[in-house]
Amino acid sequence: MKVVKWSPMFPNRMFQEFDGMFEDFGGETMNGGFSPAVDVYEEGDMVVVEAPLPGIHIENIEVSIENDVLSIQGKSEKKTEVDDKEYYRKEVRYGSFHRAIALPSAVDGDKAEAKYSDGVLKVYVPKASEKAKKTIAVNKE
Repeated sequence: MKVVKWSPMFPNRMFQEFDGMFEDFGGETMNGGFSPAVDVYEEGDMVVVEAPLPGIHIENIEVSIENDVLSIQGKSEKKTEVDDKEYYRKEVRYGSFHRAIALPSAVDGDKAEAKYSDGVLKVYVPKASEKAKKTIAVNKE
């Protein structure tokens, strides 16, 4: 039985359970690619997403935000492959990767910024400003 812990970042248990489903697959996707691990946290008025992507070249990383969902995708290439090696273990991953993360609050995706340093991708996304509640008068016809 999988136990899902409550987190203040994901007060909606549905998001926790949905995100946790993929942990059972060891980060592997159906097409042989992989799904990178992520940390999601708040830093002031920003939502920050960190993903370790060691060995991935910056030009092979694509980040997008749509409907408060952050997508990180790209590919890891190996230039040479030696077929005659007799591996005892082969854990280095090559291929495509993709990860979609439902962000914990409404965000302003147009102002997002991504930085890549020492094999770690950090995406900074400002939270959307709270819109004032608009009261509408009801008139008699």
